Amino acid sequence: MTKTVNLIKLSVGTENVEGLAAWQATKQAQTADGYPRHVTRMWPKRDTEILNGGSIYWVIKGVILARQAIIRLDEHISADGIRRCAIVCDTPLIRVAGTPKRAFQGWRYLTPEDAPIDLPAGREEEEPLPAALSEALAAIGVL
Repeated sequence: MTKTVNLIKLSVGTENVEGLAAWQATKQAQTADGYPRHVTRMWPKRDTEILNGGSIYWVIKGVILARQAIIRLDEHISADGIRRCAIVCDTPLIRVAGTPKRAFQGWRYLTPEDAPIDLPAGREEEEPLPAALSEALAAIGVL
């Protein structure tokens, strides 16, 4: 049985989830069939696990705030002729419980057990807790 694994990625230059959605709505950020994509330098070695129901979790300003189901991984040849990986996502950005995350380069794997939970219906528009408060609550086991 194939396990599932997620990816986690910084959304650099994004102020909030709405900003990420606006960027993904541009032609530059979409595939030919209209899905949002994120082009990355490295191809994930655990692609089978990612494509077994994995999502990409977005870190915005130091906090994991949203996720998207990963539909597929496309080969993308950039203008410099280098093969890259286009992570193609489903269109809804699903809000998750705000979880602090320190900066890192590229993307990382994220197990389902370590992934933040989806926000319940009706709470999607709530502002996330400040990062310092989230960290303090997580440290004492509340989050």
